[in-house]
Amino acid sequence: MRPDGRKPDELREVSFQRDFTTMANGSALVAFGDTRVLCTASIEADVPRWMKGKGEGWVTAEYSMLPGSSPERIRRRTSGRTQEIQRLIGRSLRSVCDMVALGERSITVDCDVLQADGGTRTASICGGYIALHDALTRLVQLGELDANPLTTECAAISVGIIDGEARLDLPYVEDSTAEVDMNVVMTGSGEFVEVQGTAEGATFSRGQLDALLGLAEKGIGEIAEMQRAILADPPAAR
Repeated sequence: MRPDGRKPDELREVSFQRDFTTMANGSALVAFGDTRVLCTASIEADVPRWMKGKGEGWVTAEYSMLPGSSPERIRRRTSGRTQEIQRLIGRSLRSVCDMVALGERSITVDCDVLQADGGTRTASICGGYIALHDALTRLVQLGELDANPLTTECAAISVGIIDGEARLDLPYVEDSTAEVDMNVVMTGSGEFVEVQGTAEGATFSRGQLDALLGLAEKGIGEIAEMQRAILADPPAAR
């Protein structure tokens, strides 16, 4: 039995609250169990200098753990871990966005961890997609885009092996003791974007790898269905 009573292939309780803030073009508060991340998407009518004149847009991300997000205060700084995570979020969201259709605009998706209990980077990708989708939908509502440039959903989840068992969506108590730890990003159409897997305490076999990917595919499919349901109705116009 897992510490929280879930089955090995069961997600934590997942929720998305759209338009959690009203200043950003799009926002969402995402919760995976006790992990909570505020994701906001901000649009600029410009692109980085190296992209000017190409007729394409750009999507990037910033990530941070706020000082009170863990039992020990997190210092306000950009660490190597922070840079690696925000690059992952940016790559993931760009994989489902048509940059030509976006035009010469830049969108920054900020992911601020309010409370951390494992899976903050994967929750950031899931919530970041909601915020990005709503920000782009509002450009369509304003007549600045003909259609939303997002081609499909983007979601991510953690999986791992604990006590020899493959498990889905690890909270901190499991993540910190996992023999194998993996983060998987996929599109709503079932294609892989990124797989980050590490043997923490023991090596793993091809069969265990396949089992982990199967768990991730199942969990991401469920999250993508939630995203579709939430975004079925357009956000309020601004």
